[in-house]
Amino acid sequence: MGRRALGLMGGMMLVAYAALAGPTVHAASLRPDQQAFMATYRELVETNTELSDGDCTLAAQRMGARLAAAGLPAADITVFSVPDHPREGGLVAVLPAASGQHRRPILLLAHIDVVEARAADWQSDPFRLTEKDGYFYGRGASDDKAMAASWVDTLVRLRQQHRRLARPVKLALTCGEETEGAFNGAQWLSTHQRGLIDAAFALNEGGAGQLDAAGHRLFLGVEAEEKARQDFRLEAKGEGGHSAMPAADNAIARLAAAVGRVAALDFPVRLDSVSRAYLAARARLAGGADAAAISAFLAHPEDPAAQAPLRANRSWNAVIHTTCTPTQISGGSAKNALPERAIANINCRILPGETRDGVAARLAAAIADPAVAISMPDGAGPTAVPVPLDEAVMAPIRQVAARYYPGVPVIPTLVSGSTDGAFLGAAGIPTYGVPSFFYDADFGHIHGVNERIRVDSVLTGRDMLYDLVVALAGG
Repeated sequence: MGRRALGLMGGMMLVAYAALAGPTVHAASLRPDQQAFMATYRELVETNTELSDGDCTLAAQRMGARLAAAGLPAADITVFSVPDHPREGGLVAVLPAASGQHRRPILLLAHIDVVEARAADWQSDPFRLTEKDGYFYGRGASDDKAMAASWVDTLVRLRQQHRRLARPVKLALTCGEETEGAFNGAQWLSTHQRGLIDAAFALNEGGAGQLDAAGHRLFLGVEAEEKARQDFRLEAKGEGGHSAMPAADNAIARLAAAVGRVAALDFPVRLDSVSRAYLAARARLAGGADAAAISAFLAHPEDPAAQAPLRANRSWNAVIHTTCTPTQISGGSAKNALPERAIANINCRILPGETRDGVAARLAAAIADPAVAISMPDGAGPTAVPVPLDEAVMAPIRQVAARYYPGVPVIPTLVSGSTDGAFLGAAGIPTYGVPSFFYDADFGHIHGVNERIRVDSVLTGRDMLYDLVVALAGG
């Protein structure tokens, strides 16, 4: 909708393998450049961006103001929103290449919305960035505001240092990644403002460093594939009436039986080149019984006995086949009335190469009850496009990673979750989930209560991401 413009007052309508992780870094003893980053990070975490009562547009405006203060021209900063979703806006900013350079841009993508957080369940205020025992706590402290703040900080540093870049560097901060069916900024940009975010490739969340239970660094993962997310709605109906006169056709009982069959549904194992490479790398890193189990599975993936150890491991199980699991259920209108309706949500994570219609057919076959309706209330989402592991991107990732974490292997991964990279990939922009931050074995309680990430992981990851952008943009 026209030229880029600054809309800050309401928005436009448009380490060696197994080396221990570093010591705790206290925010009170930071370098000046780290203090500047921390101000950005804190402001972003402390801006509530829940769907229910948050404001992504406000967060985008605040990040835009920081970029403007660093010297980015107003014409290169766009804060966007749409009339039906005024609080779910986002930001696109562009740092031009040096004069005479004509290579295609890099796009830095991060989402700024967060999963809902109920303050009463947390040990600290989820919308205050709290440092305790070597961790930052807060909703979004990890997912995905550490990366979003790092990208903003990267553009600020590049601008202030007057880097001569061979490629333009673009930034897109978007809302809606965490909520299926809500306004999604990455999707909107991909379909309505494709030129604004045009890039040779994008860098996004999805890649990560993994720590074991003792805090040893295991590997850095680059997301090469991700599963597609799809929610299915199961609905059963009944006649209703007084609970003193039970009916054989009880909607809750019928739905409960259907949900139980879905929970027991086991999709067949299916491997591709990325999942094979990932598991082979994990076998080399694990050693011992785990290595033997993975190797036996890769040799005979069709053998149920070989599958059993991987199915018993939640992380490994998630990458070897499509999964569907119940996540929400509701039904009935009163304690003393028969239910007229019962509804359940089934959240599926679908492997690349499989279809939503195929998954729906498997659900129907498992439920085996035509009175239970199956639908996709939020429509069909995008199917992620596997990323070509281009050495022009992968080599700089390995080189920068080696400077920060010598000896820690960089491996391609299949991500069992989903990201906004699927929208960009569908629009022809290859999107890499780049490694940056190291996560504990519990993944920092992402999406749960007391979300956290190590202080040293954030501060080191921020520097690593900056150096990676410089390497890829030819600064």
